[in-house]
Amino acid sequence: MEIAGPLTHQIRDVLRLKPGDRVTLLDNSGWEYQVELGQVRRERVAGHILQKSLAASEPRTKITLYQSLLKGRAFESVLEKCTEVGVVAFVPVVAARCIVSSLEDIGEKKLKRWRRIILEAAEQSRRGRLPILRPPSLLRQAWQEASRGGLTVVPWEGESGNSLRSVLRGAQPTPFSVNLFIGPEGGFTEEEIEQGQRYGAIPVTLGPRILRAETAGVVAASAILYELGDMG
Repeated sequence: MEIAGPLTHQIRDVLRLKPGDRVTLLDNSGWEYQVELGQVRRERVAGHILQKSLAASEPRTKITLYQSLLKGRAFESVLEKCTEVGVVAFVPVVAARCIVSSLEDIGEKKLKRWRRIILEAAEQSRRGRLPILRPPSLLRQAWQEASRGGLTVVPWEGESGNSLRSVLRGAQPTPFSVNLFIGPEGGFTEEEIEQGQRYGAIPVTLGPRILRAETAGVVAASAILYELGDMG
């Protein structure tokens, strides 16, 4: 096996690995490889595959996180932590209370940075597949997209009847994919929640405590994976 590109720098200069050292490599198709390094050069790294196995880190339940855009670095924190937890896809969403009001405000430079954050978090947590960063979307378009498949839930501070647990346990059959919508600072408006309900979204409560917008996605994704048996 030969490795080229930026990964050679990480192996040689960051991790300072040498011939004879062993590493775990992921191919983004669900497989992981135990490799013993043979040559470690500036341009390329060569090694011998000792073992190939299915990566055990990918959850059965596929969560797509529709995360409303947040201030500062909060959105980046969501990408990082939810990648570690097990989210398989992210959709940046522009909602009424977002500081960003137009998709044109999200440039390629920012998208490139977000992809890099997801990549680094996936490597750190040994994800078998790299989570997908989908194109940014207006909220109405996001509701429409989510309505095409999977269970759609939206934690909302105005909901008191449906708990996330009761909705997950009541879903028949057990959902294979879940669309999780998280609002911006200040949350979704009542009109936005009503709009989502018309597309099949189910408002849920996460309990008596009000979570920050950058915390809610991590908590909800973890709770979904735990309830559906993907956290061990």
